[in-house]
Amino acid sequence: MPDHPDIQLGDLPPSVSDIAAIARTRAHVKLSVGMQTRIQAARDIVETQLACNVPVYGLTTGLGASVDTRLDLADVTAFQQRVPQARAVGVGTPLPVETVRAIMAARLAGFAGGASGISFGVAQTLVDALNAGVHPLVYALGSVGEADLAQMSDVTRGLMGHGEAEYKGEILPAREALSRAGFAPLKLGPRDGHAMVSANAFSIAQACLALDDLNRLISWSLSATALAFEAFRAATSVLDPRVLSLRPAFGQVEAGARLMALLSGSALLNEGVARRLQDPLSYRCAPQIWGALLHARDEAAEATAIELRGPGDNPVVLVDDGILLHNGNFDTTALALSWERLGLAIAQCASATTHRCMQIMSPGISDLPRFLSPMGSSRNGFATVQKTLSALEAEIRHLATPMAFPPIPVADGVEDHASLAPGVLAKTATIIDRFRLLVAIELVVSAQAVELRGVTDMLGEGTAWAYAAVRGLVAPLTEDRAQGPDFRAMADMLRSDLPPTPSGQT
Repeated sequence: MPDHPDIQLGDLPPSVSDIAAIARTRAHVKLSVGMQTRIQAARDIVETQLACNVPVYGLTTGLGASVDTRLDLADVTAFQQRVPQARAVGVGTPLPVETVRAIMAARLAGFAGGASGISFGVAQTLVDALNAGVHPLVYALGSVGEADLAQMSDVTRGLMGHGEAEYKGEILPAREALSRAGFAPLKLGPRDGHAMVSANAFSIAQACLALDDLNRLISWSLSATALAFEAFRAATSVLDPRVLSLRPAFGQVEAGARLMALLSGSALLNEGVARRLQDPLSYRCAPQIWGALLHARDEAAEATAIELRGPGDNPVVLVDDGILLHNGNFDTTALALSWERLGLAIAQCASATTHRCMQIMSPGISDLPRFLSPMGSSRNGFATVQKTLSALEAEIRHLATPMAFPPIPVADGVEDHASLAPGVLAKTATIIDRFRLLVAIELVVSAQAVELRGVTDMLGEGTAWAYAAVRGLVAPLTEDRAQGPDFRAMADMLRSDLPPTPSGQT
């Protein structure tokens, strides 16, 4: 396995970048001594409560509608073995390995405060599996967001040696994968099965990976917007901080400043260069639209950080008080709603991006050749690309329709509310993927337009870099050719790379 830097969990609050690094770069995981101490302190309280046969949900009672069923002490350990088996109801397609790794890392992060009451051996097994590259097969569908029981059961069963797991690119019986990696199947003690499966780590994992993608994409989308300004010769007065600060709607001052930094040194900033007194709203209102995206991203990131750093367990161990307390901290309504808002914000940007692309291809608005063909109307140019733009924007708009309404009650009516966070996160991740394609297309279209406009030597610091990045992958369009490969290549670059930060941008 490649040598990757260590990430230690337990002393500092875990971050989105920690989870993404564990998931995507296979960073080596370690647990701090402090985390081990906290886990053991909480475990001692669990064992004391068990010895006293105190009624504790999921420890000495059944789960869900069976909360009114007391367990025989002789059955407590066997019950924990049954918990993940009975809740492995996931369907659909297996999740990508990086998502499974993010789930495992997110659950470890939830153990960091020592409030779950888990056995230390369970946490260590998660660490060992991540570092060895053993990844249980986890299925995408089946959670309503009040603890991702189906997905967490798949993870737990796999570590117990049941079901299947991926190891070194091969799908194997889980027990064989564990054996090849050199460690024994997980053994669950009292509380362990419930603590493993009763968590929102699937939702949190999706959020961390989506934020990791989105942070790069926002930078690229601002670069694409600035390059579109250059191509259209749009008025930059709309980016003036004096204007934006008069009515500082969420994020718009920051968005305007970032766009101005990208345009730093551009001839477009000179007086009288803009072609029109007022441009279409997709240009004129860019700081407002992208400001709303920045604000929504920040809100979603904060909601994700809260979930990542706080135990969503029920019950939770209060070590200082020596008790387990029942609660509703597993509810992720705030997380789901923040990500719904983010999806809507991306949809607004997707609409503006699509409109700018359409307008730059229209000679009546842009004063450029129709469909940006330098060879005249006998060539198709970017004409058919408009269909791809329209299809992507329509899909984003559809996916942005909110779904976070309480679903049908389950567990004999005891569980009569759910956030549907996993579905919200999944559709928002798809929105991000589709928006990346739109941004890729805008970059290619705008690069063509600045060439036809004859301003390639007049670009700003950031826009010149964006133009060069496009031309490093995609040749100018002269004779008609297949353009799908161009857009896919650009989208792949946007997924993995960040544009440089202009010198005037913080």
